[in-house]
Amino acid sequence: MKKAKTYKSDAFAAIHETARGLYDAKVIDKKTMRSFDRSCLTPIHAFTGKEIQKLREREEVSQDVFACYLNVTRDYVSKWERGEKKPAGPSLKLLSLVQRKGLEAIA
Repeated sequence: MKKAKTYKSDAFAAIHETARGLYDAKVIDKKTMRSFDRSCLTPIHAFTGKEIQKLREREEVSQDVFACYLNVTRDYVSKWERGEKKPAGPSLKLLSLVQRKGLEAIA
C-alpha cells in the first residue's frame, strides 16, 4: 500500500511528481529529492495536548465531531488533549492540515 502525500498546492504536486520521476530515473540524487520533499509536501508539526485542544476550540467543534473528522475515537482526542497519548501517522498529518487550512480542508 502506497502512502498518500499531501501537497501544499496543485502546483507543488506537479513539481514534486516531476522530481520524483527524475529521481526514479536516477537523474537527481536522494539529497535533491529530500529538498523537493521539504519544499512541496505539507510540513508535519508535533502537537502538544494544549495545541490540539486550542485547535479544536478554534474550529468550534466538540471532541466527538473533531474525532469524526480525524477518523479516530473521542477517547483518542481526549487522551491527546490530556497529553496521555500523542497523535502519529495520518492523524498527525490531518492535524497539520487543520492547523494550516482549517477543518473544512479535510471535510
